[in-house]
Order: sequence, then structure tokens, then C-alpha cells
Amino acid sequence: MSSIFTKIINGEIPCYKITEDENYLAFLDVNPNAKGHTLCIPKQEINKIFDMDEALYLGLMQFSRKVAIALEKTVPCKRVGVAVIGLEVPHAHVHLIPLNEMDEMRFQNKVALSKEEFEVLAKAIEGNL
Repeated sequence: MSSIFTKIINGEIPCYKITEDENYLAFLDVNPNAKGHTLCIPKQEINKIFDMDEALYLGLMQFSRKVAIALEKTVPCKRVGVAVIGLEVPHAHVHLIPLNEMDEMRFQNKVALSKEEFEVLAKAIEGNL
């Protein structure tokens, strides 16, 4: 059975896409810890990040780095935090979270954005790539 991320990759579920290439996709988390919370995923459905082969894993980290740099240029923050947890979706993914305080990394306090705010933000980050 396909993960929700595979359904996003296949266009079955919409997302606020920032960028993609042949192997990876970056999109805004719809239940964000902070404004700009972004997910970077491999297009290949692999449950655990350390089950990825080395080339795919390193490629995901390089892709995530590019997105994080653009994210930091777009969303005012002290730094962009990185987390790999992966318990909620059985598809490897990297969380990029703009941080101004530690609570934004705890996955407990969420922020709400409108559809329009998500769309504008995704385009702004993409523009900084």
C-alpha cells in the first residue's frame, strides 16, 4: 500500500510544492511546527532513512541543504532545524523547521496557515532556490 507521500509524489494528493527533481520532492508540512516547516522526501518509497542506499541518502541530504538555505532566506529565523523521526509516515523524510525557539522543534505546538499563505510561502521559498 502506498504511503501518503507516495500519493503526493504521484499527484493523487495535492501539496504545497517547493521544488523537486528526478529523485526528491520538497513541500510544506500542512501541520507545521512553525511557518515554513518543510518536508524533503525521496521519490522512492523507503520506510526508514537508514535503509536508503548511501547514494540516495547523501542525495537527500544535499537536496535538503539546498532547500534549507532557501528556507532561511525566506522565513525570518535564527536557524533551520533538522529532524528525522519518521514514525507517523512509513516513508523516509527530513523535517526542515525554521527556529526562533526550542519549542518549535518539539512537534507539540503547531501553527495554522490559510491555503493562500501556504501557496505564497511555497512560491517565495522556491524563488530563493
